[in-house]
Amino acid sequence: MLKILHTADWHLGKRLQEYSRLEEQKLVLDEICQIADREKVDLVLLAGDIFDSFNPAHEAVELLYKTLRRLSKNGTRPIIAISGNHDSTQFVEAPDPLARELGIFFYSRYDSVIPCGKMDSGVEILNSESGFVELKLPQVEFPVRVILAPFANEVSLRTYLGEENREEEFRKLLASKWQDLADRYCDEKGLNLFVGHFFFMKEGEKAEAEPESERPILHVGGTQALFTQNIPSQIQYAALGHLHRYHAVGHDSIPVVYSSSPLAYSFSEADQEKKVVIIEAEAGKPVSYQPIGLKQGRPLYKVKFDNLADTLAWLESNPYCFVEITFIADESIDATTRKAIMKAHDGIVSLIPQLKNAGVQESFALHVDDLGKDMETLFRLYYQSEKGQEPNAQLLGLFKEIISQTNPA
Repeated sequence: MLKILHTADWHLGKRLQEYSRLEEQKLVLDEICQIADREKVDLVLLAGDIFDSFNPAHEAVELLYKTLRRLSKNGTRPIIAISGNHDSTQFVEAPDPLARELGIFFYSRYDSVIPCGKMDSGVEILNSESGFVELKLPQVEFPVRVILAPFANEVSLRTYLGEENREEEFRKLLASKWQDLADRYCDEKGLNLFVGHFFFMKEGEKAEAEPESERPILHVGGTQALFTQNIPSQIQYAALGHLHRYHAVGHDSIPVVYSSSPLAYSFSEADQEKKVVIIEAEAGKPVSYQPIGLKQGRPLYKVKFDNLADTLAWLESNPYCFVEITFIADESIDATTRKAIMKAHDGIVSLIPQLKNAGVQESFALHVDDLGKDMETLFRLYYQSEKGQEPNAQLLGLFKEIISQTNPA
């Protein structure tokens, strides 16, 4: 029996507006390392979006290398890491020759081939070609075959899909490639895995929403998704990255699983529990898998209040979080209230006013006939249509001052 840890979407170096998440990322990656040790994991799969940008800061790069070195246990626990749509293919593969000595295998380009050979740790690469690697771990009798599916598009695949049904042609292209690899390498004498960074869904079902912090995957034209049926039936577990929520997509016989990101990276992920997945697997048999919740990092909350006292009380009782506050008021939030709220907590990302009389905005809508009116009247109408109330005297005074500067008498 082989134990595998599946994780994805680390997005190292990512910020939440002006807030750095690096210290939280250090904590949660330490937690993942502890889980791997506690569960006696034999193999790690990192399914893309390792970094948050094509050119990550050196602090993010250092954190990756230190974490993977620890996860690899000096090369005795192999790690297979693929690139996602946030990663630079050249940057991800750059340390591969050195990383291989520690049993860390980066894969980002479909024209790359991982060299065969035996490592000092006893881990051996038996077979390898574009999009595939077969390795042998000394503690198990059977080989482990992995179809490698980093994020790709028409350009990176160096192909042309025509001008008509490009979406379907893209699916056919990848499915054919994966099926060919499975037919040639993936029999029941070994453990057959798939690791990919794409937007998968079950054909005919409603697509899972992509998180706000994630760049929507557009493979070609308007292509949004691949189908689970595009994954070869020989595969025993498909480890996916891209969606930030733990999610089993569904397949007739294969677990097709998004492990989730280790931290909540946008308020669309508020209240989500982040996870890694532990898989127990062997050759020729169905796998079992179990998500394990992650506890480190600041949670994200979206809250709504209509008075200052309740707002301050909630902030005091939830000191370690990031929060988006909607504050209901008769008029815009006054300076004293805003200052009191912002001073009460160091993790307020947004303070959004919601006006009680916002429902009457439509009656103030601007019309073509209004264009002949003077600038002050137009400003009043615009402000009413947007805010649902009259601009106050201070704001009107400021507007008049601006007008006087742009249209001197």
